[in-house]
Amino acid sequence: MFKNRIDAGRQLAEKLMKFKGENVVVLAIPRGGLPLGEIIAKALKVPLDVSLTKKIGHPFNKEYAIGAVSLEGIILMDEIEVSKDYIEEETSRIRQKLKKRQDEYYKNRAPMNLEKKTVIVVDDGIATGNTILATADLIKKQKPNKIVVAVPVAPHSAIQKLKDSDNVDEVICLDTPNNFRAVGQFYENFEQVPDVEAIKLLEDAYTGNKN
Repeated sequence: MFKNRIDAGRQLAEKLMKFKGENVVVLAIPRGGLPLGEIIAKALKVPLDVSLTKKIGHPFNKEYAIGAVSLEGIILMDEIEVSKDYIEEETSRIRQKLKKRQDEYYKNRAPMNLEKKTVIVVDDGIATGNTILATADLIKKQKPNKIVVAVPVAPHSAIQKLKDSDNVDEVICLDTPNNFRAVGQFYENFEQVPDVEAIKLLEDAYTGNKN
């Protein structure tokens, strides 16, 4: 059980210290992954950025990811029987949201170049693993040296799915409980991270990295 995302971020940072000194970018999944990502980036003294990707939910269960969309690409899980029209409509809708988020998060700067970097993808937890798996597929297109997924908690099945992926080089997870139902059950405080806070975390990290 973690007190909150700050506690989880500190514990996760300890496990990631072996990457200190490498050419690393910490890539947080907004918004819940940003408080953890900020702590890890500070501990490793490396840049923090966000992954501007969003899952495509199944038409009959929006929480179940059947793929993911970025502003430049789309990844769909194999053997997903969903209409082409649904995929196109969802992709268009998601990209509008991502463009809005990009404008809010980046303002006058661009996302970081991930080529030849060790990319540590951070979130506050994983449920099925599909969203982060699709995100890793999209990151791979940017030709990083290594993709590491780091989370405080996830079910065994999700971690195994990531370990089996050709696009994920390493998975670091603090806890893989048998009684997993949802990420929030393993936090004492799991309040949503507001956009205002997420933007400030990213801006502060960017300013600190420049100084």
